[in-house]
This record gives sequence, C-alpha cells and structure tokens, in this order.
Amino acid sequence: MQKRDPVLVALGQNIRRHRDVKGFSQEVLAEKAGLDRTYISDIERGARNPGIKNVVRIARALGITAAKLLEGVDG
Repeated sequence: MQKRDPVLVALGQNIRRHRDVKGFSQEVLAEKAGLDRTYISDIERGARNPGIKNVVRIARALGITAAKLLEGVDG
C-alpha cells in the first residue's frame, strides 16, 4: 500500500474538522461545494490531491477562507 502524503492528510483533517464544527455530513458539504461526496471522502482521507479551485469551493461551502482551510498544511 502506498503511504499517504502528509500535506494531503493534513488538508483532509482540516476539512473534516471544519465540516464537523459546522455539523455537515460529507454529502451536505459536497452538495454545497458542487462536488461529489466520494471526492470529499477521498480528500478527507488524503487519497486525492484537489486543485486550488476545488479547495476554494470547499472553503466557501464551509464559510471560511481558503487560507483558513490551509492553516498548518505546510508539509
């Protein structure tokens, strides 16, 4: 099995933490961001490397800035 990239894992953890604070399921977050639920799941597990446009979409759906979402994600 391939080891997950620590940057992607940290981003996924941030997304999940902010999603949990909002009380959103992955499905609700995906709908608000205009993305697929499995895509959100993959990102949260650190299995997917989202593009910057999707990072911004997720941040907006969570009501935070992309900078806030990326705090601590510095590899």
